[in-house]
Amino acid sequence: MERENAWKTYGEKEKKELDELNKGYIEFLSTGKTERKCVKEIIRQAEESGYRNLDDVIKEGKKPEYKDKFYAVCMNKTVALFNIGKEDIENGMNILGAHIDSPRLDVKQNPLYESKDMTYLDTHYYGGIKKYQWVTVPLAIHGVVVKKDGTTVDVAIGEKDTDPVFCVTDLLVHLAAAQLEKKAGKVIEGEKLDILVGSMPLADEEKDAVKAGVLSILKKTYGMEEEDFMSAELEVVPAGRARELGFDRSMIMSYGQDDRVCAYTSLAAMLNTKEVNRTACCLLVDKEEIGSVGATGMQSQFFENTVAEIINLYGDYSDLKLKRCLKNSRMLSSDVNAAYDPLYADAFEERSSSMLGHGVVFNKFTGSRGKSGSNDANAEYIAYLRKIMDENNVNYQMAELGKVDVGGGGTIAYILSLYGMEVIDCGVAVLSMHAPWEVTSKADVYEAWRCYNAFLGN
Repeated sequence: MERENAWKTYGEKEKKELDELNKGYIEFLSTGKTERKCVKEIIRQAEESGYRNLDDVIKEGKKPEYKDKFYAVCMNKTVALFNIGKEDIENGMNILGAHIDSPRLDVKQNPLYESKDMTYLDTHYYGGIKKYQWVTVPLAIHGVVVKKDGTTVDVAIGEKDTDPVFCVTDLLVHLAAAQLEKKAGKVIEGEKLDILVGSMPLADEEKDAVKAGVLSILKKTYGMEEEDFMSAELEVVPAGRARELGFDRSMIMSYGQDDRVCAYTSLAAMLNTKEVNRTACCLLVDKEEIGSVGATGMQSQFFENTVAEIINLYGDYSDLKLKRCLKNSRMLSSDVNAAYDPLYADAFEERSSSMLGHGVVFNKFTGSRGKSGSNDANAEYIAYLRKIMDENNVNYQMAELGKVDVGGGGTIAYILSLYGMEVIDCGVAVLSMHAPWEVTSKADVYEAWRCYNAFLGN
């Protein structure tokens, strides 16, 4: 059941639409280097499209009406958007769910130190990474510093051409004989992923003069004391904008495409959807890369509580109505899949792999080996989705992550399925997933957007 390359199906109209969508996607990737910045951009676009903050609506006590549009935010890291449909919300929603966090290096709470006239920030890596990929590449720092008086200072260093960048150093090859004997997982250890941030001593300082110099810059630029690191969230990510890839410009290379490629296409489809029968929801969450934990992860009560607040606005809330709404909902867990890479063919079973440029990917089950930790979608639901895709001429493919015994991975799908709703993973194929720079096909980005449009509008 080989699927056709999506590029072969496009006319001039589709190519123009594809180009416009991907221009917006490149901007989103370049702007949204962290989950906080993604949420800020999502809110901006949502408000421009007529969405209102649910907190304001609750204060007014206004009963939801057909075509009303709300958004709710959790700790500036997770956001949910709702477009109220004609049908009773108890009949369920059509939900797109993606995550906006990505693997990175997090600055620790007591990070700044000096060694041999060089100053570093100590980091703790976040999510699954190959640590050796993060050395000797230009890095940027993004995040917030919150002071004791409640003042929040935004930090973004390394993205402008005039900004300095940072890096993790590596051992020169001439002295690396012992290092090169190590297994890849040990070549660079987690505690060596400290970023170099300074080497110029501050005048008239005797002890830790380079560290003092860095602190003086932080004080002057951000009004920041060393102890303010304790209440800071600073993320170290690859510096630089998303770029087109290839002579034909058919691909995109960028940091953070897992899973911002599905987050962006889900958001774009949500904002493009004007009127729906079933209430439409776009849920963009944090913490998926570390197990969907914490107050902003999918395992929190944020989503359930938000739906409860909307039902309560109708004036006849009950736990039963909430449970029926969630049970009757259908969801696409919008998350990426591994694209087949001919250079590493041994890790893939070709017939069950997603091919770059062949359309959006449906993954019946994720998990690892014997489907451990998997949501396994029902055949009836897949048949329902096949019908929608074919009726809307969406290019799609069915795939698994890789060979059965090679490894595996998970998404937020299994968490939503606990409500009894129909859920399946559906997203974009990615090359070099979890590397500092990942690769997608513009055609797959476009087909994901078309898929999500068709699903929300059905």
